[in-house]
Amino acid sequence: MAARERLIPYLFLLPALGLLVVFNLFPTIATLNESLHANSIMSGGRIFVGLENFQRIFNDPVFWKSVEVTLVFSLLVNPIQVVMALALAILGNQKVRGIAIFRSIYLLPVAVSINVTTIVWGLMLDSNAGLVNGMLAQLGIAKQPFLTSPTHALWSVIILATWKGVPLWALFFLAGLQGISESVIEAAKIDGANRWQIFRHITFPLLRSVMVFVLVADTVANFLLFAPILLLTQGGPQLSTNLIMYETYRRGFVYGDLGASSAMLWVMLLFVFVIIGVEFTLLRSRD
Repeated sequence: MAARERLIPYLFLLPALGLLVVFNLFPTIATLNESLHANSIMSGGRIFVGLENFQRIFNDPVFWKSVEVTLVFSLLVNPIQVVMALALAILGNQKVRGIAIFRSIYLLPVAVSINVTTIVWGLMLDSNAGLVNGMLAQLGIAKQPFLTSPTHALWSVIILATWKGVPLWALFFLAGLQGISESVIEAAKIDGANRWQIFRHITFPLLRSVMVFVLVADTVANFLLFAPILLLTQGGPQLSTNLIMYETYRRGFVYGDLGASSAMLWVMLLFVFVIIGVEFTLLRSRD
């Protein structure tokens, strides 16, 4: 009877495990298999080429440019999103009248799909008739080539991704803040601690686990950012927004080189694991 009882939790987990195998594990193995093969014009099918696809992408300057753009994008957007999300969560955690309305308003971007968000921001950032340039004209500032300039395009994507991502991560920080006992905060105030000391020595350490989760999830989400690049810039201008996810799509579905595309996916996966490992190391607590 005891053995049967131990099996009950696994029976409840079986549907979820089945979905993980079908939609995560199987595609991952299939992608690895695809990265070791290439289309053959002579045989009209696929042939085993081993690590040749990896060798080809490592010798491809366009691929390394996409890696560079992706790393720069991540190094810029991740800290911006995390800091803004934490600040927004602190504001949303204040006990003032109307705070529920404030929370509802700043969570609105979460309810909008990334495709709709991209289209709206694309219209707003249009170089000729966009709302943002119209507002700048009212302030006497010249029109800005947001999506058509190599120096502006990546920052435009960062703004879009930040508007979409910050409210979601703020929601997790808000949950973490509300999980901190008021008695701990009150005890610190009685001891004479100011707001900055309370945040530095109490709030931030108690948010460490939430911080790790948000930073890791934010890193993965930004590495997988795809829709804004496809709908707005197509990796341009001059490859300035050619993130590795878009380059993977372009190599596989535009040029039909599924072997190289699959190899790029595995390289991207390796980059994600390395960055996440660094983040875990930096935020590791002593206990």
